[in-house]
Amino acid sequence: MNKEEQVLPELRFPEFNKEGKWEITTIGQMGSFYYGKSAPKWSLSEDAPTLCVRYGELYTKFGTIIKEVYSRTNIDPKTLRFSKGGEILVPRVGEDPFAFSNCSYLPFPNIAIGEMISVYETEQDSIFYAYYFNTLSSQFAKVVEGQNVKNLYYVNLEPIKIGKPKSIEEQQKIAKCLSSLDEVINAETEKLKLLQDHKKGLLQQLFPQEGETQPKYRFPEYRNDGDWKETTLDAVADYKNGKAHEKEISKTGKYKVVNSKFISTEGEVVKFSDSVNLETKIGDILMVLSDIPNGKALSKCFYVDKNDTYTVNQRICKITSTNINSVFLFYQLNRNKYFLRFDDGNKQTNLRKDDVLNCPILKPTNPKEQDKIANTLTSASTLIEEQQEKIRRLQAHKKGLLQQLFPNLNDVAV
Repeated sequence: MNKEEQVLPELRFPEFNKEGKWEITTIGQMGSFYYGKSAPKWSLSEDAPTLCVRYGELYTKFGTIIKEVYSRTNIDPKTLRFSKGGEILVPRVGEDPFAFSNCSYLPFPNIAIGEMISVYETEQDSIFYAYYFNTLSSQFAKVVEGQNVKNLYYVNLEPIKIGKPKSIEEQQKIAKCLSSLDEVINAETEKLKLLQDHKKGLLQQLFPQEGETQPKYRFPEYRNDGDWKETTLDAVADYKNGKAHEKEISKTGKYKVVNSKFISTEGEVVKFSDSVNLETKIGDILMVLSDIPNGKALSKCFYVDKNDTYTVNQRICKITSTNINSVFLFYQLNRNKYFLRFDDGNKQTNLRKDDVLNCPILKPTNPKEQDKIANTLTSASTLIEEQQEKIRRLQAHKKGLLQQLFPNLNDVAV
């Protein structure tokens, strides 16, 4: 074996340093593929007899190691293809070429595997190679075929170069390291879901439900204060419309453009502008005024909680509280059922200024009750944000490990 046929990862467990470099081989040389068989969507039901995995779940439900199978099919088992346990599942159909490396290890036998899945079997450590495949997004993307709906045929995967440690023990050590980290990430994600459920419960308890004038739960010091009073948004806040930035929007710039996408993704998807049409300050509420039928963005709100350089785009309004706690107001406006009634399910909804300002608002007579509710919800949001940041750090750590524990063979010739 010559020098070009060997490679080393950037990071290696010390006990394997004496074993020398990894061998360079290919996916096809390390194992074999076959395709799953039909388990179409129309055949699925909760009481169907046969557990199955469908290709879309590789994108949406499963991590690198499948912990639970969710779907069941009514298809005759004689026409299906079942797992032995220990296979790697690779999506064969998709839209994003770089997502085809979302491969999963299936530990369970007797699971029907859908036809849009390439099934890989190897005598090596399958969990190790499932994680390895996760790092090969650019290599997989290069061999994807098709335009709108893209296909990845396993014959095109077989020539892709991969490394092979000399000992199965090294493969197992890497697999255990990464799977242990995934378990930590999953546990922290469960904590996040509990925090989010707790906040959702607070929102249901701390504000009156439709048709009621008092919340289900009230802080003891305000239980004798009587009903909340109904008013309108016009009486408690000022309103301004954003302005178009379409000709000025770019990938970089001084100001973050607050548009529907920005608000619906809670500030994750950002476009920029070097000019500002409508500035914001801490305490402003920015609301989406237009959405497609049955959309999820209509009346979605963004609360400005820091001095950032935002500029407000068209079809977004800025609401500034005048005599009501701004956080308290934000939680009443965000996806308020009053606004959702304007969506007829047939055509795009466009809320007018008068529509927004006529929104009914309930508020307690004592401003201190507003403040306490706002502070309680802000504290819950802070815990959620801290947990989200913890998960982001763990995911970044995992990404770094994946890059270092598996060698990059892009520029290596076999």
